[in-house]
Amino acid sequence: MAVPGDHRDARRGPARRRPASQDQDRRGTRGRVPVRAGAGRRSLGGGARRHRVQAHGRPARPDPAPRPGHRVRAPRLPERHPGHRSGPPGLRHRAGPGGPGRRTRRGGGRRDRRGHGQGGPAPFRQLRHVQRQRAGRRPAALRTSLGGPVLTWLDVPADHPFGVATLPYGVFGTPADPHPRVGVAIGDWIIDLPAAVRRLAPQLAAAVAGPSLDALLAAGPHAWSEVRAQVTTWLTDEVYRDLLAGDLVPARDAVLHLPFTVADYVDFYASENHATNLGRMFRPGQDPLTPNWKHLPIGYHGRAGTVVVSGTDVVRPSGQRRSPDGEISFGPSQRLDIEAELGFVVGTPSTLGRPVDLAAFGEHVFGVCLVNDWSARDIQAWEYVPLGPFLGKSFATSISPWVVPMAALDHARVTPPARTVPLLPYLDDAQSPPWGLDVHLEVRLNGHVVSRPEFAGMYWTGAQMLAHLTANGASLRTGDLYASGTISGERPDQRGSLIELCWGGEDPIKLPDGSTRTFLEDGDEVVITATAPGPSGTVIGLGELRGRVVSPPC
Repeated sequence: MAVPGDHRDARRGPARRRPASQDQDRRGTRGRVPVRAGAGRRSLGGGARRHRVQAHGRPARPDPAPRPGHRVRAPRLPERHPGHRSGPPGLRHRAGPGGPGRRTRRGGGRRDRRGHGQGGPAPFRQLRHVQRQRAGRRPAALRTSLGGPVLTWLDVPADHPFGVATLPYGVFGTPADPHPRVGVAIGDWIIDLPAAVRRLAPQLAAAVAGPSLDALLAAGPHAWSEVRAQVTTWLTDEVYRDLLAGDLVPARDAVLHLPFTVADYVDFYASENHATNLGRMFRPGQDPLTPNWKHLPIGYHGRAGTVVVSGTDVVRPSGQRRSPDGEISFGPSQRLDIEAELGFVVGTPSTLGRPVDLAAFGEHVFGVCLVNDWSARDIQAWEYVPLGPFLGKSFATSISPWVVPMAALDHARVTPPARTVPLLPYLDDAQSPPWGLDVHLEVRLNGHVVSRPEFAGMYWTGAQMLAHLTANGASLRTGDLYASGTISGERPDQRGSLIELCWGGEDPIKLPDGSTRTFLEDGDEVVITATAPGPSGTVIGLGELRGRVVSPPC
């Protein structure tokens, strides 16, 4: 027999109001089960005992007192909202011939005026179910294979470069819905992040709003961590399968855009191997490195307005050139080159007049992308003395559409090469956590691999570049991009530019079709990809950077 008035017994209809004396008995003394006269039962425990605490932080109601003539009911479960309906998403309860516990599929049962089931619209019911199911329990550990990588309920191969350990950010549209919005890549899918956040984590909606990553970059490290943690949970907890399914877009259907508004662009010259190779070509018989090279990361201020996203054609630039016999002419560059680089994307700005030290690198830099800093070597050679590169560089800089957060590169951090010259304190990272990165690049020319540069050998790190960039008090802005400069290794097949690969034109590159190249011809396509090691043997992918050279307009 059920206790009269128990609100959980739906067959008895609405709960009847108890007499005041019963209410008083029910309230009892805090921490004790009240004793009724004649019940012949003592309170459980002589002193105060702790209440059960529910997910919302409030104690559950005390158990009702046993009364003469009635059996003692089982202990009350943690309190639920009176309108709670348990069961997996897609099922809901209704009272009927089978009693209150009978379930019906979506679409059955009484509906409200708006046509929704008693629990509200289906996505809302599913969300509330997940929230109730997860409430009161500790966050679930990420699903992993035995000693292996984090697993997802999506069909994503464990070695996919865009696995759960990567989760890069980009901006995309589709032919059906062309407006640009923020997305996260997972396998061969893209999560429509604003749509997912609006339903599953509305407190983060402002951070992922808009047609670019600008809001997320500006939100700062706490928001970066929170968004990444949320997306990881959605992809690794089975209860989110149905909730997230509607926000997954096939990557093949996406049109990718420039991921953020580039505020400023700075290009460095951080590879000792690259600087040495060029020094030997241009200054034979002399020290290949300039006297300042090992004292500071050399760089120049580029042109933010000509940074373009992967897939954008690059028009062959024109400018002044000086021939070997001294003739000065104007026309299209005859020595168009590439530079395979790694770019660092700034999120949190800094204050004008206050340098950013090495330890603050992680507070300001959101992530990395691939960079191809196209270079017209003949224009550059004639103009660069005394102020450095200008028209030979400013015509185009391509970046990959996906920005990989620094959090994804934790397992790729390595110690940079040994420094042979003592550094000034603001650049001395000997006692700082290492910020070398074990990133492996691959450069293809017309489908043929011509180079495999290694970023781990870069003399200057991203943290040192940032410290030097701001050493004079120059401020950072959200969307600042600074690139490493050409990444070149010790071996000939690790050189990150054509001028090194062909050694200034003396040793042409042979392609599988029998043709040769020293510098780029119209119609040539260059593709740069990169990977880094991730946790448990996974691969962190940096995506693809593609560009094709086209003739200048007539």
